[in-house]
Amino acid sequence: MREFSARTALASALAAAVRDALQARLARDGKAALAVSGGTTPVAFFQHLAREKLDWAHVTITLVDDRCVPESSERSNVRLVKEHLLQHEAKAATFLPLLAGQDEKIAPLLPFAAVMLGMGLDGHTASLFPGGDHLAAALAGPHLIETMRAPGAPEPRVTLTLPTILQTELLALHIEGAAKRVVLATAEAAGPVAEMPIRAVLAHRPRATIFWCP
Repeated sequence: MREFSARTALASALAAAVRDALQARLARDGKAALAVSGGTTPVAFFQHLAREKLDWAHVTITLVDDRCVPESSERSNVRLVKEHLLQHEAKAATFLPLLAGQDEKIAPLLPFAAVMLGMGLDGHTASLFPGGDHLAAALAGPHLIETMRAPGAPEPRVTLTLPTILQTELLALHIEGAAKRVVLATAEAAGPVAEMPIRAVLAHRPRATIFWCP
């Protein structure tokens, strides 16, 4: 785990890590893809990453998950990415919204250069929610994208499946706050994945790098 004393320091370090992963893939393949999470936690990270100097014209950005709401909604991850990440240097990147039934659009991006995940207080990550109606399919595949309805999610969701998320060179888990540190400690203990789906990601350490600040 990489621990930081302040949110700005974490955001800067995470942006640098993602930049390096994208640069390495661009140098090797001439193109690169990044999948990011939504919510309020990654805003500062997005703002730092947007200013990193890269060959953004050859980078594709997509979402790890999204709420099935209009883009005009404040809860739309599309809106979040457009307002905070597709700015400054990163304005030249290609953005691919995440939509159900469009595996064929995600497949060419794999493996990702980097995937950035978050975690909820209920132990969900992406839209892999406890009690989700398609949780088993989202954890196992074979599809790249699944829909999800769950008691802890007010709106229907769409999410990359776990096997898709794991197809990445950099897998970063961005967590902030003391409460989520407690949840993380609980998730690190043995227990059912269905109760805390973040356990499915943690099981793949050391591939996942955790970035945390109070």
